[in-house]
Amino acid sequence: MFAIKRELKLNNVETSLMRGNAGFKRFVYNYGLELLTASWSFEDVQASDSKRIDAIKKVLTQVTMQRPEYAWMKLYPSTVYQSAFIDLKNAFSRWRKGISDFPKKKLKKKGDSFTLYKTAGIYLEKGKPALPFTNRVVINPGKLIKLPALKELRLKERIDFMCSSQTFTVSRTADKWFVSFTLDAEKIPPIIHPIEKLGLDLGAKTLATCSDGTFYDMPLTTKKAKIKLGKLQWRNRKKTLGNKKLKIRASSNAKKYYIQLSRQHAHIANIRQDTTQKMTTDISRKAAVIRIEDLNVSGMIANHKLASAVSNNCFYEIRRQFTYKQSHYGTRVELVDRWFPSSKMCSKCGYIQPMGKSLRVYNCGGCGHVQDRDQNASINLRDAPLDKIRLA
Repeated sequence: MFAIKRELKLNNVETSLMRGNAGFKRFVYNYGLELLTASWSFEDVQASDSKRIDAIKKVLTQVTMQRPEYAWMKLYPSTVYQSAFIDLKNAFSRWRKGISDFPKKKLKKKGDSFTLYKTAGIYLEKGKPALPFTNRVVINPGKLIKLPALKELRLKERIDFMCSSQTFTVSRTADKWFVSFTLDAEKIPPIIHPIEKLGLDLGAKTLATCSDGTFYDMPLTTKKAKIKLGKLQWRNRKKTLGNKKLKIRASSNAKKYYIQLSRQHAHIANIRQDTTQKMTTDISRKAAVIRIEDLNVSGMIANHKLASAVSNNCFYEIRRQFTYKQSHYGTRVELVDRWFPSSKMCSKCGYIQPMGKSLRVYNCGGCGHVQDRDQNASINLRDAPLDKIRLA
């Protein structure tokens, strides 16, 4: 599966249309969340979350949408509210499994998004299956894209080939709108990798240190962008985006500041994403087996001395990218047990000694071997015993 993401080139009318669809989805999601949590107070009702959400969907379409004050809902595609209930089901499913926290209400300031999809194909006769590919939207090469139930929109960057998809997600980052969709295409992985096995040590000082001697660093532009962000926040520390309870409207300067703030946050996120994507792709192309440490990222972030470096270096995101790129590049990602003493053990003789965080050079007390701390750890991760390894 491949995904394509392109920025939309919208005028004021089209931007209002996108905001309206996103607001509709946000309203339906919060509506379902409130009714679902309220239904738990009825102890005599025995039903799963999925069945309760299906019942709430019927209440929305048969009762709420029929009221005159909610007539505006009929102006937007039905797939918007259907996808909102699908997202709500997935959120509660992840919460029940312990993967994520309890679902929270959608907020306008946290970003807008909504999903559209083509509902059905073309049937020649009743009772027979639809014609193949008629339930998909065909996208021609160029800078135009036709979204299901919406008008044709312009793109800032062209699509170079003809493709098709059924589901489209429109999202907003800062004041920019993007459309993303998946393609049913498979990447042919490389047959040969130059390196058979590679250990990778993620660190606070250096982004990643490989057992073959390669180093990767987060660019200095990240630090400069964070300094600029801090100055921007300090100079505008007393600005507020209005107050609904006190019926105070946001000023024009406050709106401009929050757009500028969101742009700066997006700039920092783009630098990190670009760096990690290039790094994981480069390593996946050259190594058949990639071994990384199973780090307790949430525990490291709880330490205020490490939180900034760990968040800036995107430890979990790097692991996620390595994992999904396995099928793209024919690699195998393995996790080394977090209690394995990769930093404390000598890569030459196996002698284990205590190593403080401030010590950047490993000086073995057994054989006298001297090596960079992260380089020594990456070699130990590469040569870790099989009983300390599991698949990612």
